[in-house]
Amino acid sequence: MGVGTEAGRRTSPDPGDAFNSDCPGRTVLDHVCSRWGTLILLSLRERPARFYELRDTIGGISEKMLSQNLRTLTRDGLIHREVEPATPPKVTYSLTELGQELATPLEGLLEWVRARAIDVVKAQKRHDRQHKPAS
Repeated sequence: MGVGTEAGRRTSPDPGDAFNSDCPGRTVLDHVCSRWGTLILLSLRERPARFYELRDTIGGISEKMLSQNLRTLTRDGLIHREVEPATPPKVTYSLTELGQELATPLEGLLEWVRARAIDVVKAQKRHDRQHKPAS
């Protein structure tokens, strides 16, 4: 615990310390690690896509959630939104350089989930059997 002049001094949060509740990086973590954020970013890693292609690729996402997440990830600088003037306008989404950089570790996460999902489900069932509520 600090004393003297150091004790009252507040330093700005380290943008890389996500364990600090004031860390601006937590917002980024929320966007990137949300179920939809991760799946949107990973679905764009191979090639650009139109809105309907993303919707059809990501099972269970509503158009509203897709739209909100695309807007957020675009604002974060991870996705580029290109509008071609046409009637109706043709909008294509792609990863920015920052988004491409992020897709690499996210692919590792997805591979781990693919490889270990069955083990996690087994662990959940085992836990549920051991912790049944009393009747």
